[in-house]
Amino acid sequence: MTIKQWTSRVIIGIIILFGAVIICGYLLRDSAEVEVVEEETIADASKFSAEMERDQIYGIYLDSLDIEQGVVKRRQNITKILSNLGLQYSEAISAANAINEVYDIRFIKAGNRYMSFFSADSLKRLKHFVYIVSASEYVRCDIDGRNAKAELCKQDIIIKERLKEVEIQSSLWNAVKDANMPYEIALQLSEIYAWTVDFFGIEKGDKFRILYTEEFVDDTTSIGVRDIKGAIFESKGVSSYAFLFDNDSTQSYFDLQGNSLRKAFLKAPLRYSRISSRFSGSRMHPILKKRRAHYGVDYAAPSGTPVQSIGDGTVIEKGFDKKGGGNYVKVRHNSVYTSVYMHLRGFAKGLKRGARINQGELIGYVGKTGLATGPHLDFRVYMNGKPIDPLKMEAPSVEPVSNDNFDRYIQYSDSLKTILERL
Repeated sequence: MTIKQWTSRVIIGIIILFGAVIICGYLLRDSAEVEVVEEETIADASKFSAEMERDQIYGIYLDSLDIEQGVVKRRQNITKILSNLGLQYSEAISAANAINEVYDIRFIKAGNRYMSFFSADSLKRLKHFVYIVSASEYVRCDIDGRNAKAELCKQDIIIKERLKEVEIQSSLWNAVKDANMPYEIALQLSEIYAWTVDFFGIEKGDKFRILYTEEFVDDTTSIGVRDIKGAIFESKGVSSYAFLFDNDSTQSYFDLQGNSLRKAFLKAPLRYSRISSRFSGSRMHPILKKRRAHYGVDYAAPSGTPVQSIGDGTVIEKGFDKKGGGNYVKVRHNSVYTSVYMHLRGFAKGLKRGARINQGELIGYVGKTGLATGPHLDFRVYMNGKPIDPLKMEAPSVEPVSNDNFDRYIQYSDSLKTILERL
């Protein structure tokens, strides 16, 4: 063998050996990568399996099930619903009877939702049926041919305490909405302060602080406000305090001195309107085009808006005022005060002269009967037979904290006051 031939073979051998090393390296690397991938796949499978174990709704595991939602229609009974979902009549009767054992099927309401769980195969058999009674209660029926079992279930309600301060830019309603608070807050605040805050005179910059409890199911879904425990409403530089307190087995709201926030009269006879004309001794009448006294407050509101009595009393007049007042109602509250409601579109059903009426009770609806350019309520108050400005009327508090509960109330209200003023 010549030196040249030997050199060529050595070079070839080195090339082959180097190639083998590279190939082995790739093989080893690929082998390692395969092992890692397999380990990750196993881990993901375990995680997926664990998630599937938790993947349930209304106590029903969703593996191999198809879900459909529906709404109860008018005049639709449970048997008809189940038949429409594919059950034979005898099976639907069996399931309806099982449900009726735990929940009276006569109370199933149009508009309520239900969920149907079907087998995810070509047969598509109804396996489970859930009727949603409310946000926290439902009926689950497990179906197996003519064998059906039902259970009335309740979801755990979680109560969360909320503490917030909100500044008003336009209206109470918009302030609550912009703060992402439940809409009931606006309604409850308007009721709590109905006797002390003029909600028609709210200005930009007014604000309120509030401590309330909210109910949740599954820790995230709010089902409403349980109660407002305490609040401070600041309007026109005046702070009005309200604390919910059990006074001799009756819950009500009281101020710092233990006086009830419930006054003898409501601040206004209707909600969500605007004042279009105020009390005046000389006002240009929009139709008669001459100056005359206007001994009331005009609240502009859509036709049909409910009008309520500002206080307990007796209906002493009901009829049509030919002098321009149109349909009207007059209520005598006591020997001192009388209120009048004019331009009504119509009266509350059953309302008649001599009838006793409670504070906040419906008496009629906003209209434009008589001399009126548009729908509004002309509201008037008389004190000892003389007209007074309803917006300036001061009504005494009723039902203060009793003497036996006063010390306990002061201690309780002070603790809430401290919490609210901490904001």
